[in-house]
Amino acid sequence: MQNTTQKTQPKKAVALISGGLDSMLAAKLMIEQGIHVEGINFFTGFCVEGHTHAIRKKDKSKPKRNNSLWVAEQLGIKLHIIDIVEEYKDVVINPKHGYGAHLNPCLDCKIFMLKKAFEWIKANNFDFIITGEVIGQRPKSQRKACMPIVAEQSGATNLLLRPLCAQNLEPTLPEIEGWVDREQLLNLTGRSRKPQFELAEKYNISDYAQPAGGCCFLTDKAYSNKLSDLWKNRNSKNYELDDIMLLKIGRHIRPKNNFKLIIAREEGENNFLSGYKKSFINLELENTTGPLALIDGKIESDEDLELACKILGRFAKATENGFIDIKVNFKLDNETSKSKIIQITPFEPEQVLESWYLK
Repeated sequence: MQNTTQKTQPKKAVALISGGLDSMLAAKLMIEQGIHVEGINFFTGFCVEGHTHAIRKKDKSKPKRNNSLWVAEQLGIKLHIIDIVEEYKDVVINPKHGYGAHLNPCLDCKIFMLKKAFEWIKANNFDFIITGEVIGQRPKSQRKACMPIVAEQSGATNLLLRPLCAQNLEPTLPEIEGWVDREQLLNLTGRSRKPQFELAEKYNISDYAQPAGGCCFLTDKAYSNKLSDLWKNRNSKNYELDDIMLLKIGRHIRPKNNFKLIIAREEGENNFLSGYKKSFINLELENTTGPLALIDGKIESDEDLELACKILGRFAKATENGFIDIKVNFKLDNETSKSKIIQITPFEPEQVLESWYLK
């Protein structure tokens, strides 16, 4: 007699993969319970993800990798990377729950990403969502009082499972229905990372992104100050992807309200900024070595241009006669430009006022 018993298909979960250890461990816990897990990563443009590591020599010891892809590879799961740059603007510009310590809209961000994940599981016939959240680990979005707010306002409700702290929360549908064993879930709380490190050791996970302010540039004071300055001096609380990428690079110096300079700090940044030469007035050193500079804003007079050149000269190698020739490249349109040479006496370090530096 033929055996017609059919094997039950495993339940399917999508894991929000940031590239950090917590989301990696949350996914691993589900895989250990026989759940089919795939990852999802949302690209906002503000992700730290190895961007400056790949450019600056001081970060050369850090892996040049996309940590989300790397985590997926280590777990042996498929990763879906979704571009939400345009949709995410409203989260950054108009956060209903406000900002954190800087311009980080952490609570609104979590709600938005889980809303997108909920839409994704419905469209792809997945059963539930998992995250690496731990109660009390983040002061804005991971307070216990915020957990139900995130679940409700994202629409995920009881299809949102947080394996690392689930035993401190009300049971979700996957637990109630027996899709996962609640007893094998964890009860982590607080900001200590020791339990996660111990769990990583248990699973023989020795290489993972170190938590240092999260995975978002908006949690960084200097970056947030530069974004705030951009909004203020453009009289518009808006941005494009190029804007937020350039805020990650170089020295940003604003001597006047109408323009700022973005000055490379080393060869890698010089090369990166070179890709934007057709989009900005840019300054190149002719008779000495040193950085490239972009001018973001409007040059309103010859005095403005001379000021910009003198500032750049401060970061150039000194010449024997004390004069520096700077080639100014003007953008006329997408295809054409013109240039001229300006000779200047560079500023001394103290002449570049501390108040001009955006940091």
